[in-house]
Amino acid sequence: MSKHTELPFRLDSQLTEVMRLRVQSLQQRSQKRQDGERLLRPNEAVYRLDFSQQSLRFSHWTVRLAQPGRLTITATSQLWTPDLTNLMTRQLLEPAGVFWRGSADATVSCYEADAAEFGERIAELAKVRKVMYFLFAFADGCSPESVDGSITFTVDS
Repeated sequence: MSKHTELPFRLDSQLTEVMRLRVQSLQQRSQKRQDGERLLRPNEAVYRLDFSQQSLRFSHWTVRLAQPGRLTITATSQLWTPDLTNLMTRQLLEPAGVFWRGSADATVSCYEADAAEFGERIAELAKVRKVMYFLFAFADGCSPESVDGSITFTVDS
């Protein structure tokens, strides 16, 4: 029998704040971002997944939106070390996970093929990482307070 593990996405408020301060600092000094640098937008926050095991196979996403809106989850590559370098556009992985809930919908929808490919990519990166960072972009009424998300993997023995 296969064992499953569900990993919740956790807001990294400290890293989100550091990235917001970077934007603020550039604005205050009337400076431009580095060539290729990806600045955090006002509707974005940094979340993280902590991997307790490395041999994982993607199973499924669980994303709950308490109200209508759209959530886009973009992963960062293993080359980004947030304590040492600024986030660069080339360090963002594709495809992104796009999840939404319309005003008449009770359930959350997504682009299933992209979400499955995204989940498989995360499982591959888990083999070489203990922590992975994600940009969550909130739109159309979605906010950090109205989102709850996790990703479930099958653990390879």
